[in-house]
Amino acid sequence: MDIGKDTLLWAYERMRLIREFEERLHLDFAAGKIPGFVHLYAGEEAVATGLCAHLRDSDFLTSTHRGHGHCIAKGVDVRSMMAEIYGKATGSCKGKGGSMHIADVDKGMLGANGIVGGGPPMACGAGLTAKIHATDQVTVCFFGDGASNQGTTFEGLNLAGVWKLPVVFVCENNGYAETTSPKYSVSGQDIAARARGFGMPSVAIDGLDFFAVYEAAREAVARARRGDGPTFIEAQTYRYYGHFEGDTVKYRDKEEEAHYRSLDCIGRFRATVVDQELLSQAELDAIDQRAKDAIVDAVRFADESPFPAAPELLSDVYVNIPERELWPFQTAGA
Repeated sequence: MDIGKDTLLWAYERMRLIREFEERLHLDFAAGKIPGFVHLYAGEEAVATGLCAHLRDSDFLTSTHRGHGHCIAKGVDVRSMMAEIYGKATGSCKGKGGSMHIADVDKGMLGANGIVGGGPPMACGAGLTAKIHATDQVTVCFFGDGASNQGTTFEGLNLAGVWKLPVVFVCENNGYAETTSPKYSVSGQDIAARARGFGMPSVAIDGLDFFAVYEAAREAVARARRGDGPTFIEAQTYRYYGHFEGDTVKYRDKEEEAHYRSLDCIGRFRATVVDQELLSQAELDAIDQRAKDAIVDAVRFADESPFPAAPELLSDVYVNIPERELWPFQTAGA
């Protein structure tokens, strides 16, 4: 497979950083250190990393309520992410978004989204912007198997197909829409096949295999970048934890969980690159330690950061427009 060593090192570092980030949140939420809801991405690292390996900072990404992995793979700083989840003023959204609403437009990360199916319309907007301005920017739209039944998703697929927008739709089918299996909630188990009805190529892949994701993403991103329109990827993956932290997970059994953990995407990546002598055990071990250190540092940064000041409560709620830019027939304060 034509992947350079630098890319392999980057991919392993991103996946390991995501895993360490999520494992730490799992512990800290249980200890009562984190406010609000938290939805963990552990187990799905290969999907976000395989896609984002082909993206630039100027490319766009729309996310879901399970967005930490997307953020890290796109290059959002883990310190600002951790501070955001802790509700601190140094967070990427000044502590006002929390886990489900992290955004960093400088990295093209348009925001995690608590609305199921909320991403596809936004992705079409970003794609249309790129097309109007004649840039080669690509938008990747992540959503889950639950969103595959939402009207907004089908509307987005149709619009992207009609306008040939540079969007890659990625359905992260992790086996459960909250607590509901697609085995009895989705009419037709080939979710990828649905996209063909909108005139775009689609493929279902093993989302637990970084290399499978990387190859599918390479063609999809290249197709979008050269102006040939959207692609649909169904990445069949698995989340290790419940829908949210605190979920009792009574809808699946331990045997199923053990089976998927035996297929761990990070372990498979590590075995492949070592067996093929692409990377060494020492190189991977060093990345493991750096990832652990980075998360310890991020937690320390979040702990030591201040909470937002009370006067900041209503800032960033409305757009502040200077009076001189108001519509001519409108007066300030009207």
